[in-house]
Amino acid sequence: MTATPAPEAPSAGARPRVLLLFGGRSSEHPISCVTAAGVLHAADPQRWDVVPVGVARSGLWSHDELDVAAFRLDGETLPEVPEPEAPVSLRTLPDGTVELTAEDGSSLGRVDVVFPLLHGPWGEDGTLQGMFESLGLPYVGCGVLASAVGMDKHFMKVAFQAAGLEVGPWETITDRDWARDPEAALARAGALAFPLFVKPARGGSSFGITRVSDPADLRAAIEEARRFDPKVVVEAGIVGREIECAVLDGHASDAPRASLPGEIVVKHDEGDLQFYNFQAKYQDDDAAQLSCPAELPEEQTRRLRELAVRAFEAVDGSGLGRCDFFHTPDGRWVVNEINTMPGFTPISMYPAMWERTGLSYDALISELLDLALERGVGLH
Repeated sequence: MTATPAPEAPSAGARPRVLLLFGGRSSEHPISCVTAAGVLHAADPQRWDVVPVGVARSGLWSHDELDVAAFRLDGETLPEVPEPEAPVSLRTLPDGTVELTAEDGSSLGRVDVVFPLLHGPWGEDGTLQGMFESLGLPYVGCGVLASAVGMDKHFMKVAFQAAGLEVGPWETITDRDWARDPEAALARAGALAFPLFVKPARGGSSFGITRVSDPADLRAAIEEARRFDPKVVVEAGIVGREIECAVLDGHASDAPRASLPGEIVVKHDEGDLQFYNFQAKYQDDDAAQLSCPAELPEEQTRRLRELAVRAFEAVDGSGLGRCDFFHTPDGRWVVNEINTMPGFTPISMYPAMWERTGLSYDALISELLDLALERGVGLH
C-alpha cells in the first residue's frame, strides 16, 4: 500500500503552514522548549509559515502569546509552557483539511505539516505520531513503530541485534521484576561488568542516569532511574570512544544519508564529570566539545556511516535519527542507541554534524519538512 498523500496541499505560491509543537509532559520539557526556539529562529520565513504551539505539563495545548525565541537553558529557571487559559486542538474537516481550533470551536487556520519537537514519553514514543496518523496530518520524523522502538532502550537493542549490529551487555528490570523480587533483579544486574550505567528505559537527556562503580550503590541507582520510568535498563560500561552519526532520510526510494561522524570530548574536572550529563549537554558550553569529523581512519568512517544507516533502518526509521556508537580499542563498533528526535539546540549534535557535512541548519529544517510532506501518512 502506498503512503496517503497530504490532504489539500496549499495553493500555488502559498507557504505550507507548519505547526511547531514543543514542551510536553516528559522530564525533557525544557529541552523541547529550547529546541523550538532554535527551529523557530532558523526556519526560512520565505518557505514556511510557522505557528508555535506549546504543550503544557498537563498535556493541554497552548496557542497563547509565548516568547518562544527567548527560551534558554542558562538561566536560573528552566523554560516552561504555562497552563493555557484557552486550550487549542486539531481537527480534520470532511475535505481532509486539518485545522487548529480554539476552545470554542472557531478555526485558527489550517495546518499542513507538524514539526513535533517533543522529547521523551508522550511525544517521541509513538503516541503523538499515532494521533497525527489518525488525523491524516504529515509530520517530521519517525513513524509510530520506529518512534516507540527508538524510545525503549530494551526493544531498541533487540531490534539492533536482529539486524546484526553488536550491542553491549545489558539487563532490563521491569516494574513487575522490581515489585516481585528486587533481590533477583539486583543479582542479574550486578553480574554485569562494572562500572554500570543505570538508565530509565524510556528516558533521555541524561535524566535519571547514574554511573555505578560500587555494587552497594546499585539499588539506589535503580530507584533513581525509576523516578523517571518504572522500567530500567542496566548496561555494562564499554571501554571505547563515544562517536555519533546523524542520519537523514532519502527522497522517494533513495537510501538514507549519514553525516560525517562526530565525537563528544568531555572535559573531566577532577573527576566531577563522569559522563555526558544534562549540564554538559545543555548548560555548560565549556564542559564538552564536538570534534567533527571525528579523528578516524577513512575506512572506519565509511564503516560507521554504513552502520548508522543500518541502525536507522533496523527500527524502520524515517525522517531523521542520531545513532550513537562506541568504538572499542580493538576496532569494533558497538551501537549504543538511536535518538529518533534529537535536539536542535544551538549546541546539539545532530544539526552540528550536518552543518559540518555541508548542510546548514536552515536547509536541514527545510529538508526535514520537505521529506514529511513527501512521505505523507499511512502505510509505506
